[in-house]
Amino acid sequence: MELGIIGLGKMGGNMAERLRRGGHTVVGYDHDPKVSDVASLEELIERLPAPRAVWVMVPAGKPTHETVHRLGELLSAGDIVVDGGNSHYVDDQKHGAELAEKGIGFVDCGVSGGVWGLQNGYALMVGGADEDVKRLMPIFETLKPEGEFGFVHSGKIGAGHFVKMVHNGIEYAMMQAFGEGYELIEAADIVTDVPGTFHSWQEGTVIRSWLLDLMNRALADDPELADIRGYANDSGEGRWTVQAAVDHAVPLPAITASLFARFASRQDDSPAMKIVAALRNQFGGHAVESAKGADSPGADVIPPKL
Repeated sequence: MELGIIGLGKMGGNMAERLRRGGHTVVGYDHDPKVSDVASLEELIERLPAPRAVWVMVPAGKPTHETVHRLGELLSAGDIVVDGGNSHYVDDQKHGAELAEKGIGFVDCGVSGGVWGLQNGYALMVGGADEDVKRLMPIFETLKPEGEFGFVHSGKIGAGHFVKMVHNGIEYAMMQAFGEGYELIEAADIVTDVPGTFHSWQEGTVIRSWLLDLMNRALADDPELADIRGYANDSGEGRWTVQAAVDHAVPLPAITASLFARFASRQDDSPAMKIVAALRNQFGGHAVESAKGADSPGADVIPPKL
């Protein structure tokens, strides 16, 4: 099958390579001319035979909005656009409606697999009309891992990115649980081999997983994680998951807490905890540390006010 791919970064570039290895013809466009096969979107469209299929793999938000809108101007009735980025499912519904007015199909595809997808395959979660998904199945079959797992037609337009959003919310909570477990074990004086403990869990335990495998890779490279700062960003899907939970009145305490923990990781000195410390000092006479920090020269402990 012939496919155009817009966006040849770490994910898009590896997906294009996996498809080529699988026998498909891929025409790629990227702002970086070193990796692009064509000089413009117009040339990409010209290189593809009708009916065309174009896969968008650019950052969510404005870049995706602009790309989908431009494709709507360039493509013809019967063509299909696939959004394989991390778009919000609400945006998918808008894009699908916009393209439908011109007879252009739209499929949203949540993609998981990261930098390992080229070798292992990508988990694909798609939303869209049955006929559009069926037409793209040769592409999906090549991108997914071999075997029965790794692909689902989740439902209507938006369903693919909705379930991928929830997938990432679950991922947040799982990573937070591993992190909290690590911190507790590391804090216990009786445990003398922290990396070895997690390594032993890779087989035979109920928490064995690919995330645990990756954690063990990180610990093998840096057993004390001395080269890593405890700062974790978020790509947006965790926030969308929590917002969807509010919209549907579904309790998500673990996922919500893991998102807020990431926010906390970005604070060098939490204003909220300053208030907590000040209040403990006021009502209970508990000592508070000075703003210089316990490890800073000249640091001290402010006695309680009586």
